[in-house]
Amino acid sequence: MKPTGIDWNVPIKNVAIFRALNLGDMLCVIPALRVLRRQLPKAHISLIGLRSAIPVLERFPEYVDELIEFPGDAAFPEQPVQENRVSDFYRDMRARSFDLALQIHGSGQRANDIVKTMAPRQWAGFVPEPNQTVPGQLLPWPDDLHEIHRYLALLQHIGLEASDDTLEFPVSTSDRDSADSVAMKNGLTLNKTVFIHPGARLASRRWPLERFAQVARQLAQEGWQIAITGSAGESAMAKGLEARTGHRLVDLCGATSLGSLASLLQRGRLLICNDTGVSHVAASVHATSVVIASGSDVARWGPLDRKRHTVLYTPIGCRPCAYDQCPIGHPCALGVQVDRVMREINRHLNQGVPQ
Repeated sequence: MKPTGIDWNVPIKNVAIFRALNLGDMLCVIPALRVLRRQLPKAHISLIGLRSAIPVLERFPEYVDELIEFPGDAAFPEQPVQENRVSDFYRDMRARSFDLALQIHGSGQRANDIVKTMAPRQWAGFVPEPNQTVPGQLLPWPDDLHEIHRYLALLQHIGLEASDDTLEFPVSTSDRDSADSVAMKNGLTLNKTVFIHPGARLASRRWPLERFAQVARQLAQEGWQIAITGSAGESAMAKGLEARTGHRLVDLCGATSLGSLASLLQRGRLLICNDTGVSHVAASVHATSVVIASGSDVARWGPLDRKRHTVLYTPIGCRPCAYDQCPIGHPCALGVQVDRVMREINRHLNQGVPQ
């Protein structure tokens, strides 16, 4: 395909968006999806991504019509490659004859070849180098921008008005009812509850459990109810956290859906977490949070609203980190002291809920 700007004057009825990433990554692209739907209100928009995106995408049927499950690629660590599906996947994508495909997965080092193999009539996305720029189509990867703003910048580059960076996460009556049931079952009064989320996919992204325990102990002594959130597989971590505090904590690991978790956070007093997907859920429902960022790229992933969300981190040259276990003693996490975290927690708890 000859590089050229996107032609918005031709019919665009069938659109593919390539973004094979996880929960928090998907929430950060919602503002861009909102812009695209406004531009193409009648188009069929398919997101080519991971099964883990379903709980997010089912919240936004007005933005995305369909999830097409990506079989994986050796260049991407999010899931193992489903080798038996790869050939059929690309054959099916070419048969779709997409009018437009957008590569909003990453810099384009590998993702652009994936999108071009689908043979869309037009495509746009990021490119790794400035000399690969095509006005109206290909934008050099903006490494200095926040994750949300990167994808809005691409849409601006291809000719759309894209300035609204507001996150959103619809919470239904069913979500609220489910959250109420969880709270009642566990004796939680939500406006007196502080949620702690000690997990993260990579161990290098986790603040030490002992430090979370010190925080939980101080808050429990002050009379706050403490609930631990996470997946069912993180229940052992929750039990370890409770054992270290010497106080009763409520283990909600595996007890909530994404929607009921969002409703709990929305009405709880504060979330304390690592820089992981739950921080984006909190930002999307305008909850208040203190985020301890170990190893992550804070400028890229930290919540935009720094009045409602405090991000604590130690500047260090090796971040962002891709290691599961830190090979140099985890200085990015150990540099964030408990008293520093408690100062920010108390500031949020004492100043009331931001409007």
